[in-house]
Amino acid sequence: MSVRDDLTTTGLWYFTDGMAAGEAAEFAGRVESLGYSTLWLPDTVGRDPFAHIAWLGSQTTTLNFATGIANIFHRHPGPMKQVANTLGEQTGGRFMLGLGVSHGPMVAGLRGLDYSKPLTKMREYLAAMDAQPFAGQAPSDPVPVVLAALGPKMIELSESAADGAHPYWSTPEHTAMARELLGPDALLCVEQKVCLTTDAGLAREAALAQLSIYANLPNYRNNWKRLGFTEDEIEHRDQRFIDAVFVWGDDERVKAGVQAHYDAGATHVCVQPVAPGGERVLDDRVLELLAPNNN
Repeated sequence: MSVRDDLTTTGLWYFTDGMAAGEAAEFAGRVESLGYSTLWLPDTVGRDPFAHIAWLGSQTTTLNFATGIANIFHRHPGPMKQVANTLGEQTGGRFMLGLGVSHGPMVAGLRGLDYSKPLTKMREYLAAMDAQPFAGQAPSDPVPVVLAALGPKMIELSESAADGAHPYWSTPEHTAMARELLGPDALLCVEQKVCLTTDAGLAREAALAQLSIYANLPNYRNNWKRLGFTEDEIEHRDQRFIDAVFVWGDDERVKAGVQAHYDAGATHVCVQPVAPGGERVLDDRVLELLAPNNN
């Protein structure tokens, strides 16, 4: 079974940067044993996701891996094609390449690179990657490519020039809109943050901790505005806004929040567990609750 065929099962999106290599391998093994189809790993300022996936792939047998997302401004399309095909072949088809334009503060601010015309850059990058030579052992099936897509134009590019889209921190309403733009066949792999608590105060603290990282990044903020939230609601962390983008509550409410994306047309939902109160620790209860082998 290829990674594309296996995406109907829920996955997990998680930072493993705080884990030692052995701990990360144990974690991946646990994710695999619980029946999650795919482990999504970010590309920020921590581990190189490709080197990390090579290690984790060697320690697992059925778990798929995906980058969520690999920043195109940081890598030439030739080496990107090389590493994608290498991981696709060495994991036995268990790798999916998630690509994105990241954000101006990360690309221009941190790395000092030109961030102009990100949509054009992505279109040109995909064409260049496709045209690059690759002389190594190819994977038995082409590595699927999904784009970090929030706005309509990037979603449309995800359908025309890639295998689908990977929206991050959106809503079921956004999922429905994306599915309409993508058509019935493209992959739609949606990330959703979940917090298993009925304590509204602890849930809010958890949401605020996450928003402190993401709320000032223009791509997310602009998408939330397109979804109907005002600048004031986002800036002041209005409860209506938090409850729409952040799933929290008891077992049934959390499950329903994930299911809402499937009902709206998602191919695959990769859940990101967030501990109550905002602590940067893995909430194992979420792993157990949403594990495909337990449902």
